[in-house]
Amino acid sequence: MANTTGPRVGCGAAIIDSDGRILLLRRLRGLEAGCWGLPGGKVDPYETTAHAAEREIHEELGITIQARDLLCLVEEMDAIGGHHWVSPVYLVTSWQGEPALMEPEKHEGPQWFAPDCLPDDLTTPTRQALAALRQRSA
Repeated sequence: MANTTGPRVGCGAAIIDSDGRILLLRRLRGLEAGCWGLPGGKVDPYETTAHAAEREIHEELGITIQARDLLCLVEEMDAIGGHHWVSPVYLVTSWQGEPALMEPEKHEGPQWFAPDCLPDDLTTPTRQALAALRQRSA
């Protein structure tokens, strides 16, 4: 069934450690279940995307970030599947706390991946964010 309410707004974070590895979670349900993806989620009404990213990352990983560096804007559309998401992705290279799995009913992980050892089953937004990271470092 097609989504007639229009685009939905999400957010995410590409969390990169000092070794250049990216932190991913494996989705257990919803769109692209079974795929590895960036932490993040839905933006609540009257919430900035930066605040939503900070809140979602804390809910999912138990760490505190500051979403200040916009990496890219991900647009994911599937008219047949009935979803349309617009999601800013923030680049995060420092945080407080140790990443941990806070929502085991939604995700597996978290797990760090080197850029040359990424899993094949990545979500579409993660693929777009990785392409933006490569462009930035080129």
